[in-house]
Amino acid sequence: MRILVTNDDGINAPGLKVLEHIAQDIAGPDGEVWVVAPAFEQSGVGHCISYAHPFMIAKLGDRRYAAEGSPADCVLAGLHDVMKDTQPDLILSGVNKGNNSAENVLYSGTLGAAMEAALQGLPAIALSQYFGPDNAKLDDPFEATAGHGAHVVRTLLAQGKWDLDQDYRLFYNVNFPPKPAKDVKGIKVVPQGRRPNTNFALEPQTSPSGRRFLWIKGGNQHVEVKPETDVGANHDGFISVTPLRADLTAYDTLNSLQEAFA
Repeated sequence: MRILVTNDDGINAPGLKVLEHIAQDIAGPDGEVWVVAPAFEQSGVGHCISYAHPFMIAKLGDRRYAAEGSPADCVLAGLHDVMKDTQPDLILSGVNKGNNSAENVLYSGTLGAAMEAALQGLPAIALSQYFGPDNAKLDDPFEATAGHGAHVVRTLLAQGKWDLDQDYRLFYNVNFPPKPAKDVKGIKVVPQGRRPNTNFALEPQTSPSGRRFLWIKGGNQHVEVKPETDVGANHDGFISVTPLRADLTAYDTLNSLQEAFA
């Protein structure tokens, strides 16, 4: 198997090394793991692409590249430049430092890469590690992902639905709970949730030179949520698996809206 790996935390991020090990386990001794990752951190860029300007790509080693672009750019670079003659069988994105559950899905560059892979017609899985008081100070805060990630990916490849004939292919969002590996309770397949009253906000600051800057800050990631959602599962010590599509249509309102405009 040939696997392309990317992320949004950057080519030197510790989570990327974790994902490379998972990818090598999945690919096997005769497989190939290719890395095309952002040269610098690209957290929060979502599905952004560098449409209005070119970006540089540099070879750092055997099957290892850094691109001065977004995670989605990295997928495009991998498919249409680096691996144009040897297309991957699977694209893995992550392992993100921090969760991509609930509303974070809409901002995540990690998910943006997986979404682009799905739009390009390839199987894709995004993996993220929730952080909290039970794992943030471990010697390896990614140990839940390292211990269980290969099993999750292998199960999705064997039993997951991939919708090869759909206009918008499925891709998968996997979040590992903020727990040590030994305390992970299992896996739950759950929908995307929503943290109540949790939104991004701004904090203004004036520099010593008198210039005004605005810092974006996130909301509380550990508020009480509905239990049968990705966040609820993660808080309860479970790995969450959520199937996603790039189609944002609100199908539950189509009929009533069509009637209103008839």
